[in-house]
Amino acid sequence: MEATTTNIAIKDTTANPAPLGLLGFGMTTILLNIHNAGFFELDSMIMGMGIFMGGIAQIFAGLQEWKKNNTFGATAFTAYGSFWLSLVALWLIPKTSFGAEYKSSEIAVGFYLLMWGLFTLFMFIGTLKINITLQIIFFSLTVLFFLLAASDFTGNKSIRVFGGWVGIFCGLSAFYGCVAQVLNEVYGRTVLPIRRSA
Repeated sequence: MEATTTNIAIKDTTANPAPLGLLGFGMTTILLNIHNAGFFELDSMIMGMGIFMGGIAQIFAGLQEWKKNNTFGATAFTAYGSFWLSLVALWLIPKTSFGAEYKSSEIAVGFYLLMWGLFTLFMFIGTLKINITLQIIFFSLTVLFFLLAASDFTGNKSIRVFGGWVGIFCGLSAFYGCVAQVLNEVYGRTVLPIRRSA
């Protein structure tokens, strides 16, 4: 008796999770960096956005990217979602009775931001094979992390203010990426361009 092999193709009909991840990242990044640029103080609005949009929404998007076999998207969204949750934890833990003695110094936060900058630099290299919108997002985010780290290392607040403007641009770029993907899919044509890399 001869054995036969049957190949089964499974069509992925799930939605694209990237717009949600870009929205969570973009909106939260804009709001935090309006603060960094000096327009208002750090407050519960930023923390709430950091936990729910920057954190949970991005992690959810990353898990969906994992299901779609997108290593870059899964890594980016889950990592930056975790960044937002850890950042809010850095702000809130010292406010508790058990965490008061563990407040991070500016130097420690500088190293924290430096490590995120290095990670983002390597992710930027990955975007060179994807599209220009992601290149802009990840390049400006790399610059932002290095500027914020430099501000914490030196105590120079002017660097943080400049970083705030870079962060607003970065967040707006991610917001654009979200809106472009949603509108292009809804209308079935290019409403807002997202140029592919060569």
